[in-house]
Amino acid sequence: MLIHMMVRFFQLRAWLLLLLGCMGIFLSDAVKAAESESFSNPAVTARLISAEDGIAPDAASVSLGLALEYGEGWKGYWRTPGEVGLAPEIDWSGSTNLKSAELLWPAPKRFEAFGIENFGYSGRVVLPIRARLEDAGHPLELRARVSLLTCSTVCVPHDFELSLALPQGFGIDTNSARQIANYADRVPAVPENSDIMISVTALDARDSALIVVATSDTPFGEVDVFPEFGPLVTFGKPDIRLDRDRTELWAQIPINAWTEEHAEPSVTITDTARAITAPITLTSDPPAPPFSSANPRASVLKVMAVAAIAFLGGLILNVMPCVLPVLSIKLTSVLKATGQTRQMTRNGFLFSALGVLTFVWALAAALVFLQWIGVSVGWGIQFQNPVFVTLMFMVIAVFAANLLGAFEITLPAALQDRLGASSARAGYISDFGTGLLAAILATPCSAPFLGTAITFALAGTPLDVMVIFTALGLGLALPYLVIAARPELVTRMPRPGRWMLLVRILLGGLLLATAAWLLFVLVGVAGARVAAFISALTAVFIIAASIPRANRWARRAVLSACVLLAIFGAGLISTPDRTIAAVDAMSHWQDFDPLRIARYVSEGETVFVDVTADWCLTCKANKSLVLDKDPVRARLRGGSVIAMQADWTKPDDAIARFLERHDRYGIPFNIVFGPGAPSGIALPEILTPQAVLGALDAASMRSLVSE
Repeated sequence: MLIHMMVRFFQLRAWLLLLLGCMGIFLSDAVKAAESESFSNPAVTARLISAEDGIAPDAASVSLGLALEYGEGWKGYWRTPGEVGLAPEIDWSGSTNLKSAELLWPAPKRFEAFGIENFGYSGRVVLPIRARLEDAGHPLELRARVSLLTCSTVCVPHDFELSLALPQGFGIDTNSARQIANYADRVPAVPENSDIMISVTALDARDSALIVVATSDTPFGEVDVFPEFGPLVTFGKPDIRLDRDRTELWAQIPINAWTEEHAEPSVTITDTARAITAPITLTSDPPAPPFSSANPRASVLKVMAVAAIAFLGGLILNVMPCVLPVLSIKLTSVLKATGQTRQMTRNGFLFSALGVLTFVWALAAALVFLQWIGVSVGWGIQFQNPVFVTLMFMVIAVFAANLLGAFEITLPAALQDRLGASSARAGYISDFGTGLLAAILATPCSAPFLGTAITFALAGTPLDVMVIFTALGLGLALPYLVIAARPELVTRMPRPGRWMLLVRILLGGLLLATAAWLLFVLVGVAGARVAAFISALTAVFIIAASIPRANRWARRAVLSACVLLAIFGAGLISTPDRTIAAVDAMSHWQDFDPLRIARYVSEGETVFVDVTADWCLTCKANKSLVLDKDPVRARLRGGSVIAMQADWTKPDDAIARFLERHDRYGIPFNIVFGPGAPSGIALPEILTPQAVLGALDAASMRSLVSE
């Protein structure tokens, strides 16, 4: 009996083991059937997964997912990737019993690649796929040809095939179903299923930014905004503001590229664990920002530290390439001060310093106003205006003629008496004008520390702008203030004599050179025809001012007519396109195209970008002393570097946005991109061959990551 029971026990155990073995084989096949084989490399691991183990008899659809796991530091792209990148695509050719497959897109994250805003995913993500069957209840054979792009320090395109067979049967793969469901919940909801409501979408007056206003019953948390207008329209990083209750959102998204032939627009708003995508209709009435900026204010200590940097930059500006016209004006002022009383000398230099500060304050106020209305601003941008350059050319040319003895500038006696400077030829107003003109002529130059200070100011509050620009003006005016503090320094100048005539001729020659440079700038800004017209008017002005016995009223009429014709002529007949060839066919410089930089870098190329302008004296110095000299020139011409030149002589939104993306508001700006530096290596304002070659070497280093 005992033996019989033992035999039955072992027989039952054997059947049990056989049953478990069969179940194991069945479960193993089931798991294999619920996901495809994997494609894997250091950048990404990909596979198809299915919520169902098999096709039920009455099933007409299947829940699938493209499971992606990006490697450390690697990222993939959303359906709208941003300025660069490619969205994943799947070609289902070769599949059987598949009627349609709709790829769903979980809410993206914003990230920066190559200094450009992009949208996509990192780490793990599952792109849910809603598949419909041609014959309900029949087996499904999937053949997926997947194309996607991954980027880290380099960008790598991938093309691979995945296959998945789902036979007839029952069962749910709970792991795959959970993954698909989790990421399906992250797909932005339609407006009807969300408490987020987009109330306004409008372009600003200059079509330079998209304004979005939205409300929510639930307070916003970590919110972001992603407009979609098709591949030809791209946007920058939004300025997002929330009200005190965080239930109302106002966002201004700068437009980097625009076309009227855009796709049907929509906006996606993401907020921590929720998101909404809604079609939008543009209006022409953009609402003003209703709330204060969410950007934290800089501490007082930091503002003062940057103000010290600005002061140093302003002081150094006195010895930059624009020093010649500024120096000549300073020396003229010193010579005029000789023979005056100590108090008059002090007052004269104080008025010159006030002239410098007045221009700097006016410039700061103008920049704040332009920022407020959404205009891109930067140091020296006034030289993009043909009317401004015209007036500067006429003023400098008339100053030169005056110094060379063509005529004398005198003020009305009543005005001189009122200013209390009747013993001086031009009075304090002339000293004020000297400082004002010196500051104006200094703006086409950049100096060490100046870029840092201007960038900080223009990214801060209006108060920051005024503090930083005041410090810059004090540095620029320091030579005047030093002499004002010690007027006796003037007495150490040589006594007036015949040598002053030679000095006046020398200084007049320097001003003529400055006028010639301004005329060159005017050719670039307004065209050769306008430059010739303004030159003729200026010549008439000087001749009319030089005729000693001309009728006073006739002289005033001619001089006024010349000025008015110059102002209106420069604005009305300026040539829209540049008439000089900035980049000729034999040049190694390519036209600037920021969208091609990322593509070149992804292909292993090194890109050198030079943002310059005709009115930028520091740019010209960099060009003649470094960029057009060996060994830098040989390196740029050698074929191993793609050299791009961005000409900012005239306003250009693409260049302005490029500068903003790299936190720069003035030029010169030189930056090197490459496999070793996809986000770019920004160079200092004053170039040296060692700095350029070092940056090119560092950017050319290839990443060790390979597919």
